[in-house]
Formats: sequence, structure tokens, C-alpha cells
Amino acid sequence: MESKKDQTYLLKLSKAMNYKISSKYFYDLLKIMEKLRKKCPWDKKQTFESLRKLTIEELYELITAIDEKNFEEIKNELGDLLLHIIFYSKIAEEENKFTIKDVLLNLKEKLIKRHPHIFSNVKVKNETEVVENWEKIKVEKENKKIFDGVPKNLPSLIRAYRIQEKAQAVGFDWEHKEQVWEKVKEELNEVLQQCINQDKEKLTEEFGDLVFAIVNAARLYNIDIDMALQKTNDKFIARFNFIEEYAKEKGVSIRELTLKEMDEVWNSAKSK
Repeated sequence: MESKKDQTYLLKLSKAMNYKISSKYFYDLLKIMEKLRKKCPWDKKQTFESLRKLTIEELYELITAIDEKNFEEIKNELGDLLLHIIFYSKIAEEENKFTIKDVLLNLKEKLIKRHPHIFSNVKVKNETEVVENWEKIKVEKENKKIFDGVPKNLPSLIRAYRIQEKAQAVGFDWEHKEQVWEKVKEELNEVLQQCINQDKEKLTEEFGDLVFAIVNAARLYNIDIDMALQKTNDKFIARFNFIEEYAKEKGVSIRELTLKEMDEVWNSAKSK
């Protein structure tokens, strides 16, 4: 029977072997990319700009796999994203901008610097203080502004959520989450007023303020607003499919149904 000391040694040895094997696979990927850039007509032509839209597509495919809890697809999509990271790094190396080594070193230094409660003597009580420290280090030690890390091209709902999270991390937030509903009511009233005024520009602005306030409310109640809206989108489609099936069974176009018929089928779909 193995002693505890032997078990610890074997565990460390197993981890070391896994790291070594992973390093070999990573090296193999770099060599494959090098060969593709030299010999494949498609790969040779790619640039940062041409890969951009493909990267966005891969990211959304990963998100879909995560939402569906399809771990086989998550594994595949993570591989595709890793390919893009290696691809961008190779292009940058060819242009003498940076290398994959620089990417890895930069990430390593960032993780150590922003986790002083792990790699230094800083004490934290909970995850909230971890986030506060993260933002404080970015602003004070890395000379960045609070919202520098929020990409402009993020989907608007997610961007709003991240902006509010970062504001919260530096103490700019409601004292009590229930207060947010007064803000939601205020913004809704302003939307209704602009509907009366029929000022399209102001109405657009007020709709934006209302949605921002609703995102804020969702954040305060720990609701992922983007996922919530996605579920509602899926629910709407599922219920509308009932109307389409009803029309098909009647042998008519959905456009031939009356609004009353549609409402009845819709309500039936809700109950199901």
C-alpha cells in the first residue's frame, strides 16, 4: 500500500507529465501554423482584418455550446479559438510586432500582478474585494481609465452590464438595490413623454436610458440580462412556431390568420 508521501510524489509526477505533454502539443500547433503560413494558399493570405469576423463567429459558436452545455462542442470551439490566438500571433511575428511568447509572458505577468492576494501579502475577504483590487491595480498601477477594458464592439447589453460592473467596483453604485426601480420608472416616464412629443432623436436617447436602467436592475439582482433576453427570444420563437403549425394544419398561410386566432394559439402555446 502506498504511503501518503508516495501518493503526493505520484500526483506531482503526474502533473509534471501532463504539463510536459501539453507543452509538446502546443509546440506542435506552432509548427503546424508555421507550415500553413508557408504552404497553404488560404492561410498565407490571412490578415488581422480578414480573421476578425471569423474570430467573432468562433466566439459565438463557443457561447452557443456553453449555453447548450454541449461539452464536446465546447472542447472543439475552444480549440478553434486557440487556433485564432496562434494565427494572430504568427502574423504579428512576421510583421515584427510581437510573438506568441510575448502573449504568454504578458498574460503571466498580468495574472500575477492583479492577484496580489495569491502572489503577495494582500488580504481579501471575498470575491467583491478581489474585483475591487483588480480595478484599482489597473487604474493606479497600469495608468488605465476605469472603462478602458470595455470593448466598444461588445454587444450593447453586455457592454452596459460591464460598464456598470466596473463602476460598482470603484464604489459608484446604489446604496440599496431597491432604489434602482425609481430610476427605471423615471426613465419609462421620460420615454412616454417623448412618445407624446414625437421627437425621434430624444425618444431614441430616452429608450437608451430606459434599457440602461433595466440592465442596471438586472445586475443588482444578479441576473445575466443578455442570457435572460436570449431565453425570451427562444421562448417567443417556440410559441410562434405553434402559430405556424396551426396555419399549416388549416392549410392556409399564416398571413391569412386573424389576430384573434393568433392570440388564441399563442395563449395555448403558453399553457403548454
